Order: sequence, then structure tokens, then C-alpha cells
Amino acid sequence: MIGTPRLAVFELVKNAYDADASQVVVEIAGIGSDDPTIRVTDDGSGMSVDTVQDIWLVIAHDHKEKQLSKKKRTEKGRLPLGSKGLGRLSVHKLGNKIRMITRAKHEQEVVVDIDWNKMIEHEFLSDAEVDIELRDPEVFTGELTGTELQIMELRDKRWTRGEVRRLYRQITSISSPFGQVGRDDFQAILQVPDVPQWIERLPEPTELLKRAPWKYTFEFDGESFCYHYSFRGIPGIQRQARDVEERQVSLLVPPPEAEDDDPLFSGKAQSTSLRKVIADLKSIEGIGPISGEFYVFDLTPRIAKQMGETKLIKDFLDENGGIRVYRDGIRVYDYGERSNDWLGLDLKRVNNPTRGLSRNIVVGHVSINQDSSSSLVEKSNREGFIENEAYERFRKLVLGAIDPLQREREVDRKAIRELLGEAQDPEVRSIMEPVSKIRVIASKNNLSGKIDPLLDRIEYEYVEMKNRLLSTGISGTSLAVVFHEIEQGVRSLYKNMENHPELESIASQVEEMMKLLDGFSDLLRKKDRKPTDLKKLIRRARDLNKMRFRHHNVKLICPAVEDDAPEVMVSCSFGLTLGAITNIIDNAIYWMRAKWPNEDDTGRSLYIGIDEDFDNGPAIIISDTGPGFRDLPSELVRPFYTRRPEGMGMGLYYANMVMELNDGALVFPDHSEVDVPNDFGGAVVALQFAELKD
Repeated sequence: MIGTPRLAVFELVKNAYDADASQVVVEIAGIGSDDPTIRVTDDGSGMSVDTVQDIWLVIAHDHKEKQLSKKKRTEKGRLPLGSKGLGRLSVHKLGNKIRMITRAKHEQEVVVDIDWNKMIEHEFLSDAEVDIELRDPEVFTGELTGTELQIMELRDKRWTRGEVRRLYRQITSISSPFGQVGRDDFQAILQVPDVPQWIERLPEPTELLKRAPWKYTFEFDGESFCYHYSFRGIPGIQRQARDVEERQVSLLVPPPEAEDDDPLFSGKAQSTSLRKVIADLKSIEGIGPISGEFYVFDLTPRIAKQMGETKLIKDFLDENGGIRVYRDGIRVYDYGERSNDWLGLDLKRVNNPTRGLSRNIVVGHVSINQDSSSSLVEKSNREGFIENEAYERFRKLVLGAIDPLQREREVDRKAIRELLGEAQDPEVRSIMEPVSKIRVIASKNNLSGKIDPLLDRIEYEYVEMKNRLLSTGISGTSLAVVFHEIEQGVRSLYKNMENHPELESIASQVEEMMKLLDGFSDLLRKKDRKPTDLKKLIRRARDLNKMRFRHHNVKLICPAVEDDAPEVMVSCSFGLTLGAITNIIDNAIYWMRAKWPNEDDTGRSLYIGIDEDFDNGPAIIISDTGPGFRDLPSELVRPFYTRRPEGMGMGLYYANMVMELNDGALVFPDHSEVDVPNDFGGAVVALQFAELKD
């Protein structure tokens, strides 16, 4: 079950930790020969002959599980990392011949020899013999205790430089390179006496981390969320360092991937803890308090050049990039490895290229403690946690906790791009990057013949539309809105093509993208704008969202749809304007859930009305009882800027674009400027239309 020799060695190092060792030394000798050997030696508590016979030689013995359930700590205050009694079997993954020498305090030395060449000659395991010898101490003399494992006749005899360096990184990372999170009472050392140069002069992580332009730390204890964001500057770029610190604020977490977590859409009800958008004490049940520390680099050529020693930093990130998990200061494998995108950061970057935090530029950790994280159970193959409900909550907590890092970092990156004269429309990449990724996956799955022509049309329409947009004088707008509107489609398309490619469903998803493009093309050609009664538009928006209002316990105040409400005619695209209203309603529901987190809260109310006397033309007024806006209007409509975890930052940008195409405007008036009930002290948004000409 244990996938690689490196992981098997890692398990033996963890066993040394459980044995209360201060130091464990792994030695690989005979590299390049026909008979390499592995020796693992620790200075832990060792084992008596009774422990060897009754526990070490018993598969799946539960003594560690009992120790963990009773919270029984060792002399050094440790709880066991293992609990299933399987980690010790890692030694058999590595070689056919095993010799174990161990000694407990005030005991004789115990020597165990296991030769699998002889063991497998027996038809029944019960007939096979294991030699156990008691002797006066020869290895652990005097007051010394500990365990030494000698592994011979290795099953995998070839250890390359790359494998050794990866093993070095793996076992030395068992205690974190981040300083305070690691255990200063436990050290793992790798020795390769035949080729010591392979692991000499490897860069010191703590020194390279000092060069990261961004540093971010956070803590969450179930009640208050604290974080500190720091942009530390880049040599040669005149962007001043800045710090953002928040203490004792709410931790926002992303809603479920199913549309708005409504069971009517997802097909199954989510647990209450997964539906909430504000983390609380229930969110950390079985997980405990979490904290984290992140160092973020920038590998874009001009910025990397300013940093100096680009290759050294890139090589360091290739080996160490990713977000690891540490429990009681000891690493939980294999989070942070190249093969495990456990937070889905790379996929999120496909959907949101400008804001995403890809794994190859971040070195970070998330820390939990063993005492309170009993619901996070490691898999038997030691490759992460079992993906249960607690694990899903853990992921959401981490994603919510790093959202301020992504948001604030984009503020600095935008300023840097402008200083370097590279303020390219981020929307350009938001179209081209996902399309290029989909092309690669289509090619791998032999779907290019069907998919590529459709993607060609999307790219062609994009260029045509961009040119038309520029000719209309609408600045900063292009096709990112398309990918916002079909965010879930792109996500599922990517997953389908990566995991279970089905030609018909994939082709239909791409065709849906084309339909949306065609809708915008019609609007730009002024084909889709027609006289529309705002009363009918609002009534349609109400009907579309009625189930969601009920699901989220939102009270709707909507005088505009009353029978005696006047008819107000404007010229607009009915479908796209309806989408803009739905985006604003979606934002309102989310932020009311944030302010009123309990599902039975009666404070969630939404007002939708019509103001015929609004400046420059009639307007639809939407107001809520959420926390209100914290940012300037120019920031609110900027693409990819959002305070919602996992949000694309395109909702208000989309609404703004639609209103501009309607010859209107998206306005954020003060409460005193509109006639809304006094109870609605949250956000206020006005969709202002041009007067309809006769």
C-alpha cells in the first residue's frame, strides 16, 4: 500500500518520532553497487523483548490508537503520529533482509532477524520463524536506548541523485523549515557516505524564504480570525512595502461547489457545517485551531530578473513549492508534493488566471495539533487524510484563510505591472489561458478533432468582439465575463477532460460557451436591445430566485412588482440585464449569510424597487441587510477583485459591462440618495437606464 521507497523511509522516520527520539539518522550505503543498504538509527525509547513480540511483530496492533484516544503523551509531550499499527511494515517494503537492534531503558539489547527469502518458502505464515536474540548491549551501550534498522537486499537497488535529493527533502521536511512550527526536539538526518556531494550545498530554505516578496500568516481558533499580510518589496521596483493586519475578524469560507449550495441544484443536502459561509466553533470540530505561514514568489521574467539568482529560486520552488500540512510540528505526507494539489489551486488558476495562487510560486504550511484533530484520519497508505466530512471542512477553512493573501497580493501585482508598463488587460489571459489548457487536455484524450474547431470559433469571436468593444469606446472590457458566466461549466469541462472524458457532454459544454458569446455579439450589434418594462424584468428575477430566497431564509420586499406599480419602459437586453440583476442578488445573499450566519436568522432581507427620478434616467434599486461595501466603486467593478473566498471577482464587473452596453450605468449611491426602508443598512446598488426615446 505504501507507494514508494521514499515514503517507506519517511514512515520509519515518523516511527522514530513516536518512540520519543531526539534524532534519527538515515544512511544509504553502497549507492551504485549491486548491494546497497539502508540503515535507520534513532535515540528513542527503544523496545523490550515483550514489546517486540507482543506489539512490533503483531500486524495492526492498536496500542498507539489506544494511546491517542486516551491523550496519553510521552515523556517529551508527544502524541503518536501513527494509530493503525501498519507503519512499521514499511521496513518490509524496502528490502528482503531486515535486522532490528533495539534496547529499552534498563533492558538487554534485542536483535530481530527477518529473511523474507526463507519466510516465503513456508506455505503458511504461522510456520515461518523469526529469530529473536537477547544479548548484552553492543550498539546501545551504557545508558543509551533506541532502535536501529538495517535493511539489506533492497527491492529497489537503484538510487539516483534525483531520488536521493528528493528523499533528503522529504525526511528533513518532517520537521518544518518554517521555524516555530517545527519541533526543535526532533531532527532527521540523511547520510550518503559514497556520494556526499549529492546533498551538499543544497540551498538553506530559511535564507531563500527571506527573498520572497510576499509573506502571509494567519490563525483561526473557531471564534476569531487573525492575519498579517506583508509585501516586502522587490529590488529595483519602486513599489513601497506595505502591511495589512486584521485581528479578531470573521473567517469567510467558500460555499459548496454546487450552485449556491441549494439541494435543489446539487441533488443532495449538504451538512449544516458545509453550508455556512462564516466559520465558527462547529467548523473546527474534530480539526481544532489552525494556523499557517506562506511565502510567495513571482516567476514572471522581468520580476524574477530583479530578484537575482533566478535559477536558484526556481530550483528551490520546484523542490519545495506547495502547501504542506504539519500536525504537532511533524509533516503529514503527501500534502505539498507535486502530485497532490489538495486545495485545487492549479485548477482555480485555470478559471481565474490573474488572481489564482499556483503551487509553483508558494512555499507554505498549515498547522494543526494532534490533540484536537481526531477527525482528520491518515489513510493506510500514508498519503494524506481520509476525505471525510471533516477533511472537506478543513480544506474550506484553509481556502478561506488564504483568500486575503490572494486579494491583497493582486493589489500589489497590479501596481507593479503598471510600474513596469505591463498593465495588460487581465481579461485577455482569462480567455486564452483556459482555452489553451483545454486544448492540451483535449489532445491527450484524442478529442482535438471535435473540440478544436469550437475553440477556434471562440478565439475568433473573442478577437472580433474585442475590436467591436474598442470601437464603442468601452474601456477595459472584453470577454472575461464569458468565463465568469460559465465558471462552473469551465470547471466541470476541465474535470471531465482530465478524468472521465465523454465526447458528447464535453462538446455540448463548449457549444454553451458559443451561445453566450453569440448573445454578447448580438447585443454589441444592437440587435438584442428592445423596449422592456422594468416591472416585468424584476418579476422575472424574483421568480428565478424565489426558491433561493426560501432556501436561505431571505425576506423579499419588492414594491415594484405590485399590481398597482406603474409601468416603466427602458431600452435594454432583457436576458443580459436579468443576468446582471441575478449577479447582484447572488452577492447580496452571500453577504447576508456572512452577517447573519445562522440559518434561522430573520435578519436577511432584500429590497428591490424602481426609482423613476434617479439621476440621468430610471433605475432599479437593490439593497440588502448585509455588511455593506468596504471598497470604492472603482474597485468594486474592477475585474477579479473580490472579498468572497473562491469568488471570481466578476459579478459586479459583469453587471457594469451590461449596463454600459445598455447605454446606462451601474451606480453605488449612498443610503441618503435613494428611497429605501431604514432597515436596509447594507449594500445599495442602482442599475440606471437611459431614458427611452419616442
